[in-house]
Amino acid sequence: MRILPNPPPEEDDVPAPSASIKYKTPEEAARIYFLPNLFTAGNLFFGFVAIIRCIQARYGDIADPNEFYTEAVWCILFAAFCDALDGRLARLGGRESLFGKEFDSIADTVSFGVAPALMVFFLILGPSLGKYSELFQQIGWLVGFIYLLCVAVRLARFNVITNPLVPGISKNASTKDFMGLPSPAAAGFVASLVLAMLHMDFEKETLQQFSILLLPLLLLVALLMVSNIPYPSFKHVDWQTQTKARPFILFIIAIAIAYRLRFFSPAIFFLCYIFYGLIRDWRRTWLRKHRLASEPVPPPEPDDPSEDEAF
Repeated sequence: MRILPNPPPEEDDVPAPSASIKYKTPEEAARIYFLPNLFTAGNLFFGFVAIIRCIQARYGDIADPNEFYTEAVWCILFAAFCDALDGRLARLGGRESLFGKEFDSIADTVSFGVAPALMVFFLILGPSLGKYSELFQQIGWLVGFIYLLCVAVRLARFNVITNPLVPGISKNASTKDFMGLPSPAAAGFVASLVLAMLHMDFEKETLQQFSILLLPLLLLVALLMVSNIPYPSFKHVDWQTQTKARPFILFIIAIAIAYRLRFFSPAIFFLCYIFYGLIRDWRRTWLRKHRLASEPVPPPEPDDPSEDEAF
């Protein structure tokens, strides 16, 4: 019996090549460009050092654990700095690859997910308050996990909506906003908040009691990462960006004020960024509803006379 080969698929069944597909071969998508991925490796390195410092501060036999916590905070902020540079260098040189994007997400999970979650559990949300100690430790464990879960979901969603195999990638890539709070901003807020608390010269008991009030705020940050609220990405800011005199002067004044505040300026910056996105989204929603309510309602269309004649 002769076995005939399978008939070729019809033209309607063959998917048309998408214009958004950037890579022709797996090797092209997996290219490792040195400079952008070097900064991604730096992001991962600082996140790993931050985890080590948190563990040493919590369980190490040292006189002042706040020094290790402070080092961990700066490591997270340095990781955010490296994360801001790797993507910008890749875009400037036209050296973007799927490998770099996946590598960046893995590094972000460590630096902006695991490291801040451990810091939250060890320092902020793990106080020893007498008979309520076990309760607050369980709450701290749960909030730390929720935060880590939201970081992982946010990064996975970002990879999906910016994947070159997904239709409409050009529209997603051209936007100037992030969908949801970026994980570096969330981790930077947590780290800078720890930095501010460590330099308030609180007693240990006072610091632990004050940290309980941070539970709703940290949950808000975690939920903002998986929300649909747009946050500015600053991808359009480069050497060719122009500005007017007044915003430029205000920016210089803000830098001077930040230098004077030092340990409190990062927390103020991230707080302003978080609530800027919230207020801007609320204002856009209110304007949209107000505009729709003010538009006149069009009159109903007259009935089709042919329908009356049919009955």
